[in-house]
Amino acid sequence: MTPSILLTGGTGTLGRHVTPLLRDAGHEVRILSRRAHASGDGIEYVPGDLLKNEGIEPAIAGAEIIVHLAGAAKGDQEATQNLVRAASHTGARHLVYISVIGADRVPLSYFTAKLGAEQAVAGSGLPWTTLRAAQFHDLVLTVVRNLARSPVIPVPGGLRFQPVDARDVAARLVELTLAEPAGLVPDLAGPKVYGMADLARGYLRARGGRRLMVPIRMPGKAGRAYRAGENLSVTGAVPGSRTWEDFLAERVGR
Repeated sequence: MTPSILLTGGTGTLGRHVTPLLRDAGHEVRILSRRAHASGDGIEYVPGDLLKNEGIEPAIAGAEIIVHLAGAAKGDQEATQNLVRAASHTGARHLVYISVIGADRVPLSYFTAKLGAEQAVAGSGLPWTTLRAAQFHDLVLTVVRNLARSPVIPVPGGLRFQPVDARDVAARLVELTLAEPAGLVPDLAGPKVYGMADLARGYLRARGGRRLMVPIRMPGKAGRAYRAGENLSVTGAVPGSRTWEDFLAERVGR
């Protein structure tokens, strides 16, 4: 009998890739969602809200494995604390969490909240695995697309990314989920490092357009952290297979 799996964030960018992979592996999946969805095809949707601490107990009841993918710009630490507080009493045998590279190094609230969530997972009393991943191609596309709406694109100097494809992250997460708990595992990042200007030029080439680019300086502690590459994992990371160019060819085109 395959273990039951609870997935938070199952309707998000990453969850939409993780769910079918778990189903293909023969597992039934329960998804905690703030919005109503029809259950079927081995997928059960349970209403709930991690941040409001609503519906968590019914969702985790009977789940042997919990895969925590839900995330937001604010509240990740509190939402994760609510989840692990409830899960610590259920006897789940594996708690899997997706975090971000630089959670312990970049002084921005999003990264700080991710680190707090990591600590909540590690202190839950449950066997756990945490994977830190780079920014997804999808997020970088949103940023670059918004910048390219202006006739002049501001390019923060020294700002570099190592974007990774959500499908690569999903495949790695499913592999970790179905293995034994491993604690904090090696980072997962894209196969190449790009400056912000490189990412913008790649997008414009895919669209067949051009824009003037103007360098700007990113101030403060966050700027220094980014210029130092604290959001990167150049050595020791597991590389994804799909580059930014591969992603653009699929999603944008001319």
